[in-house]
Amino acid sequence: RSRLTSEQADFNFSKSTFKTIKRIFKYISNQKALFILALIFSIISVVFEIYGPYVMGQTTNYVVESIKNGEFLFSEFLNYIYKLLGLYFLSFITSIFTLRIGIKLQANVIYNMRTEISNKLKRLPISYFDKTTTGNELSKMTNDVDTVAESVTQVVYNFLSSVCVVVGTLFMMIRISPRLSIISFLVAPLIMIVNSQIVKRSQKEFSKQWESLGDINGHIEEMISNNNLVKAYNYQSEAIESFEEKNKNLRESSFKSEFLSGIVMPVSMLISNAGFVAICVFGGFEIINGRINIGGFQAFSQYSKRFTHPIMNIAEILSVLQGSIAAADRVFSVLDEPEETLDSESSENIFEKRPIVQFKNVNFSYDKDPVIKNLNLKVSENMKVAIVGETGSGKTTLVNLLMRFYDVDSGEILLDKTDIRDFKRSDLRSYFSMVLQDTWLFKGTILDNIRYGKIDASFEEVIEASKMAHAHEFIEKLPNGYNTEILEDASDLSEGEKQLLTIARAFLKNPEVLILDEATSSVDTRTERKIQSAMESLSRGRTSFIIAHRLSTIINSDKIVVLKDGEIVEEGTHNQLLENNGYYSELYSSQF
Repeated sequence: RSRLTSEQADFNFSKSTFKTIKRIFKYISNQKALFILALIFSIISVVFEIYGPYVMGQTTNYVVESIKNGEFLFSEFLNYIYKLLGLYFLSFITSIFTLRIGIKLQANVIYNMRTEISNKLKRLPISYFDKTTTGNELSKMTNDVDTVAESVTQVVYNFLSSVCVVVGTLFMMIRISPRLSIISFLVAPLIMIVNSQIVKRSQKEFSKQWESLGDINGHIEEMISNNNLVKAYNYQSEAIESFEEKNKNLRESSFKSEFLSGIVMPVSMLISNAGFVAICVFGGFEIINGRINIGGFQAFSQYSKRFTHPIMNIAEILSVLQGSIAAADRVFSVLDEPEETLDSESSENIFEKRPIVQFKNVNFSYDKDPVIKNLNLKVSENMKVAIVGETGSGKTTLVNLLMRFYDVDSGEILLDKTDIRDFKRSDLRSYFSMVLQDTWLFKGTILDNIRYGKIDASFEEVIEASKMAHAHEFIEKLPNGYNTEILEDASDLSEGEKQLLTIARAFLKNPEVLILDEATSSVDTRTERKIQSAMESLSRGRTSFIIAHRLSTIINSDKIVVLKDGEIVEEGTHNQLLENNGYYSELYSSQF
C-alpha cells in the first residue's frame, strides 16, 4: 500500500477535494433564492462594466476623427462622458447589491452549519468525546466554520462576477480583433496551469495549519481551565514549552500555507503583464496595417486587462478555497461521525412501577481490553446497592452501561425482563438521576442550576430540595441568595458547595432510580453525614446505586457488590462480607 504511484495519489486527492467542495456547495443550494439574486445582479453589473470600455473606445475615435476633420463638438463629447459615468454608476449599484446578498448568504451558511454541528454533537456517543478535546471542538465550531463561510462569499461575489467578466470580455475582444485575442487565449491557460500547481501544494499546508490551530486551542483551553493545578504542580515552564512547540508548528504551517497562497497573485500578474506587452507590440502593427483603429485598440487593451484579472481572481479564490477545504474537512469529520444507535420506535411506559434491574452475561470494552467480563447482577425494586472496588475495577462503567452512555458488547441489561435497548434513551434517562464526583454547573443563577433537574419546579420546591441537600444555609449567605450568578467555571464556589448544588438538583428531580458516583467525595465529614442522613430518606422507596471509596458510607446498604478487574468477586451485606473475610474485608480493613 505504501508504494502507490504519484498519479494514484493525485487522483485520490483530487477526488476527495471535489467531494468536499460539493458538500460545501450544498449549503449554498439551500439558499437558492439568494443565490439566484446574486447571480442576476452579478450579470447585470458585469454587462454595465464591460460595455464601458467599448463606449470609451467610441469616445476616443470621435475625438480623433473630430480633430482630423476640424468638427469637434463639445456637447457631443459630453454625451459620451455622461454615458460612461452612467454605466459605471449602475455597475457600482448592482455590485453593492451583489455584495449585500453575498454577506447575507454567508451569515445564513454560518448559522445553518453551526446549528447542524450543534445538533450533531448532541447525537454523538460519549465515546466520541473521550477521544477529543474541548478546544479542538470549539475550533471546529468557530474558526473552521467561519473559514468555510467566508469562501461562500468569495464564490458568490467574486467567482460568479469573474466568470461573467471572462465570458463578456472574451466576446468583446473577438468582436474587436480576433487576431489579438489569440494572445489572451494563450495567457489565460498558462496562468491557470501555473497556479494550479501552487494551489495543489498549498492545500497540504492548509490542512496542517488547521490541525495545528485545533491542537493549540485544545492546549490553551486545558491550561486555562486547570490553571490552579498547573501552578500547584509548578508546571508553568512545561506548559509554556508545550505551548511554544505547538505555536511553532502553527507558525510554520501558517507561513508555508499563506506564502504559497500569497504568491498566486504575483505570479499571475507577471504572466498577465508579459501578455499585455505582447498585445501592445502586435497591436501597434495592427494599427499601422489599418486592421484596427486607435479607439478599438484602446478598448481591446482594457478588455485584455479585464480578461486576465478575473482569471487571476479565480486563481486566488481557488487558493483561498484550499484553506476552506481543509477547514471543511475538519467540520465534516464531525458531521460524518457515527451517531448513537437509533432508539427503538416502541414507546413502552416504564414509569408504572419500579422495575427489577438485571445485568445478564454483560461484557464490555472501551477499546480492546475488556472492562466488564461476563457480569451478572440482579437488583430488586427499592433496593440500595453499593458498588465498591479498586480504581479501574469497572464501577463507573457499570453505571454508564445502565444509563446507556455506552451499549454492551454482549449480554443484556434488563428492566423487568425488557432490554434497555428497547426503550427510548430519553424515557430511560428521565427515569434516573445521577450525582457525579465531577460537578457540572453552568453560567447562570443558583436557582437555574438547581432547576436543571426539573425545569418547571416552583421556588418552594427548589428551597425544599436545597434544605434536604444541606445547601440552603450557604446559599442564603450569598449576596443575592438563589439569584446569585455563578461564573462560567463556578470558581466562585468551593468544591463542596458545588457538590451540594448538584445533590440538590438530584433531590429536586425526585427520581425513581438514584445513582451516586462518589457524590460526597468533595464535602467535609460533618456535611457528608448530614447528606448521608438525607440520602437515607431519599433512597427509601426507590432503587439506588451507590459507588463509594469510603466504605463507611455504604455500611447500611441492602447489598454490596464487590468488583475486581471487571468481575463480581463478592456480594452481600456489610456484615456478611466481613464474616467471609475475603476481598471486601481487605478493602474495609485497609481504611480502618
